[in-house]
Amino acid sequence: MTSKIKPSKGAPYARIMGVGGYRPTRVVPNEEILKHIDSSDEWIRSRSGIATRHWAGPEETVATMSVEASGKAIADAGITPEQIGAVIVSTVSHFKQTPAVATEIAHRIGAGKPAAFDISAGCAGFGYGLTLAKGLVTEGSAEYVLVLGVERLSDLTDLEDRATAFLFGDGAGAVIVGPAKQPSIGPTVWGSEGDKSETIKQTLGWDTYRTTPLPGGDGPEARPALEEIRFPAITQEGQAVFRWAVFEMAKVAQQALDAAGVSPDDLDVFIPHQANMRIIDSMVKTLKLPESVTVARDVETTGNTSAASIPLAMERLLATGQAKSGDTALVIGFGAGLVYAATVVTLP
Repeated sequence: MTSKIKPSKGAPYARIMGVGGYRPTRVVPNEEILKHIDSSDEWIRSRSGIATRHWAGPEETVATMSVEASGKAIADAGITPEQIGAVIVSTVSHFKQTPAVATEIAHRIGAGKPAAFDISAGCAGFGYGLTLAKGLVTEGSAEYVLVLGVERLSDLTDLEDRATAFLFGDGAGAVIVGPAKQPSIGPTVWGSEGDKSETIKQTLGWDTYRTTPLPGGDGPEARPALEEIRFPAITQEGQAVFRWAVFEMAKVAQQALDAAGVSPDDLDVFIPHQANMRIIDSMVKTLKLPESVTVARDVETTGNTSAASIPLAMERLLATGQAKSGDTALVIGFGAGLVYAATVVTLP
């Protein structure tokens, strides 16, 4: 039987055309974190490599930070907002279940009426969004796609949790994905290991705060008083996450290199999720990356910004001249789920 559906007419390939970032104005040093936990600056730096992080103020919302980063990416790509056919936002810290914050961002940047939706893939969210954007461009559903990773993780930080209080930062990173004449975003190696989902998680669900009775009689009288419940925070089993990231994610990174037909010697830049400096250094060693490869270590001054960490690190490398347009970069994100995504890209 012959199909009546016309074939898609997208671009032959897709590429990252522009990048932008936004870091909140408030810089928080380790000394401020130490007011709440029994630790030391030396311990925090040795365990994570983090010296400072940025925390958003009241006016620096998920949407406003995204708009700032988007404007820079659009200008860097040399397009207009009206040309954007889809907006993909990866975040775990937009507290409204609906509508998607992507729709607000699309409106505020003047993008017209693009497809707009949020995804939740933790620290691998940028890689997930990039993969979806590549598909939209090559399939023909959108010529240009705005991909955002944005977080206000300070809202989900327990300042009394010694294992995580120093880890998280806020910010937004954005890229524009558009058509290309040659392969510029490699195959994505991605997946999940749900059996390890308890190793990184939000401590409580939002339904904990429901004050009206639920069907079946589970009303507020059956729960602790709200004033006795701590606000949800992100918690993790540090050693288990570290071992998984170091040993398993190096394998995924190598698979992404193999899928793209690229060797470590072909790389110019390595941009891993900025979770922990020790994880980054261990992956560099395991992958046997040459000393000539520039490695993103944005975590030192930005902290772990989850979905925003890769585009923020990419933006900083290009802005400071540590990386240049046309460089070949390996990017990999990994985190809560546990989920991961890795690919090789040509930098804009």
